[in-house]
Amino acid sequence: MPTAPAADQIRLLDVQDADLRIQQAEHKRATLPVLAQLKALADEDASLEGEDVARATEVSDLQREVTKAEDDVQSVRARKERDEQRLATGGTNAKDLQALQAELQILTRRLGDLEDVELEVMERLEVAQAALAEVGARREEIAKRTRELEHARDVEGRAIDEEIEAARDDRKVAVTGLDAGLVALYERLRDQHGGVGAAALEGTTCLGCHMKLNPADLRAIEAAPFDQVLRCEECGRILVRTDTA
Repeated sequence: MPTAPAADQIRLLDVQDADLRIQQAEHKRATLPVLAQLKALADEDASLEGEDVARATEVSDLQREVTKAEDDVQSVRARKERDEQRLATGGTNAKDLQALQAELQILTRRLGDLEDVELEVMERLEVAQAALAEVGARREEIAKRTRELEHARDVEGRAIDEEIEAARDDRKVAVTGLDAGLVALYERLRDQHGGVGAAALEGTTCLGCHMKLNPADLRAIEAAPFDQVLRCEECGRILVRTDTA
């Protein structure tokens, strides 16, 4: 059985305490509620980005349709005005006059149809622009909220980093001068048992697994030299006796 000074075994609990503080602080930092909020906002913005592109494309297409509709209206209106001027000036024979009047009727109907098309496209454009503006406004809200949450994350993160740094400093002090074999065993067991490689024996209970030791194991522990490194029969962790006086 490995051995290490009883005082080193007791000091190992300080190392374990520091390691647990580091582990808990790192977990706290990795699971800050603000991180989930930031991810939700990022996911929403990613979805809105696609909608933003689609809305912008729709607006661009409709703007081209409006331009074409306006050009069509202007072209027919200009032709109608020329015919009206010719009709007003007279100087045409009856046959040409009749043809001119017929054309004016056609142009008037055509102009009305084109103006209806122009109005309909402009209304669609207005709706599309409003939808695009709404998406943009929501993305701006997300960007603002993201900046606020990032600031909160950084503030909380710095506070946790200070906790971790303090615990690491405590660990350096606690581990200095400890028996190398004891520390090596502790590190191996800590990796195997979720960050807990050593635990105190409190009464008849191992504080690593919180199981009560059976009478036979307790008698063996009582009979063991204080420098003997014991292991919990239930969880396998280093079992530290604190009443070694």
